[in-house]
Amino acid sequence: MSGTLLTLSILVLIACGIYVFPVFKKPFARLYIGVPEEISGSLQAFRKQHPHRQLTVNGVVWNYISVGDGDETIVFLHGMGGGYDIWWQQIEALQNRCRVIAPTYPPVPRLDLLRRGILAILAHEHVDQFNIVGSSLGGYLAQYLVSKDSDRIKKAVFANTFPPNDIIREKSRVTAKLLPLLPEWMVMRNLRKTTLTAIYPASGNSKLVAAYMLEQSYGMMRKVQFVARFFCVLDSFAAPDLAGCGVEVLIIEADNDPLVARPLRKMLKTTYPSVTVKTLSAAGHFPYLNQPEAYTNILEKFFF
Repeated sequence: MSGTLLTLSILVLIACGIYVFPVFKKPFARLYIGVPEEISGSLQAFRKQHPHRQLTVNGVVWNYISVGDGDETIVFLHGMGGGYDIWWQQIEALQNRCRVIAPTYPPVPRLDLLRRGILAILAHEHVDQFNIVGSSLGGYLAQYLVSKDSDRIKKAVFANTFPPNDIIREKSRVTAKLLPLLPEWMVMRNLRKTTLTAIYPASGNSKLVAAYMLEQSYGMMRKVQFVARFFCVLDSFAAPDLAGCGVEVLIIEADNDPLVARPLRKMLKTTYPSVTVKTLSAAGHFPYLNQPEAYTNILEKFFF
């Protein structure tokens, strides 16, 4: 019996060790080795110049930045894999013309919890009326905010995203059950695989896109954040009536987006048939990273 218990104890310890095996961070210089120095240096300088502000909302700590000055405020909302600084090239280009607020989502698994946090940040920063740019999950969240707070929103960009739908939820039933149970290293390994096999090629082999996403998977983002964001994607709501709410909307898409399937891109445009659509060619899922000038130009023309 003692031998059996010893064997079981060893197996349990091995299993626990495998499960809690840490995700090791990799140095910035190593991850960004293929990125032009002026670009990687710009990102590093941006992070240094704009450290997070913090605000606790319902017991949850939110990290965000508020930069720039102007009569207009634009809130930038990132997707499942990213943070406030994924927009740094657009923020630096626009901050002399407007105020920019960009949060990094804490691990909250519902769209309304994200909404409450964002509204709390805006209240803390004394912002009443605002504009939104959201991509991927951020674009989905932007639609939710328009559906709930259209009286406060002037203009909104729904980018590389999808409308409220049942397709993603139905396809993700098994994943929704398994994902919270997987060890962090396995979740991040799968993110790296997706980055290298789908996201990177679709971006025109952008070293910046690959480096930023790999940095997220090597400790910049935690599993608890990724899982919470996944469940936000599955959250449901009624699409806003743009004709009735008065919010001006622009859709930005890429014709080869590897993470938003063509039927979902078509559904987005069908859901909002009167909205102007800007389609970027061969830009992938993160065009604001790998085509920053073209992307910023679209935003400038829309907001100013």
